[in-house]
Amino acid sequence: MKVQKFSLSDAKLVKSPGQDADVYVGNLVDETTGGPVTIGYGRYAPGQALTETMAVDDTMIVLEGRLSVATSDGTVTAGPGDIVYMPKGQSVTISTDEEGATTAYVTYPHWAEARES
Repeated sequence: MKVQKFSLSDAKLVKSPGQDADVYVGNLVDETTGGPVTIGYGRYAPGQALTETMAVDDTMIVLEGRLSVATSDGTVTAGPGDIVYMPKGQSVTISTDEEGATTAYVTYPHWAEARES
C-alpha cells in the first residue's frame, strides 16, 4: 500500500451489517485493499443504540456529535476529538442522543472478516 489521504466524502456509507439501528459504516482500507487494519467512517443517527460483543479491537474517534459507550464497568461519553477504545470480547452498547455522531475508526483485525467467523 502507498500513503493515502481520505475524507468522509470518500466513504460509501452502508447500513452496519447485522444491526437494526440506524448506523452506517464505510471502510476505506480493509482486507480488500490489502491493509493490515480496517479504517473507515461511521455515522450514527440521533437516538440510536446498538449492543454487541466486540469481535475485534476497535478504536473510534468522534468527529461530530456525541455518543456514549456503556459496558459492565460503566459508561463513557465522547464528543468531537475524543477517542474511545473497545477491546475484543467486551460487550458494549453504543448510543447517541438527539444530535447523533460521526466517527472515524480503526480495527484490528478486519471487522468484516471477524463477523464472518
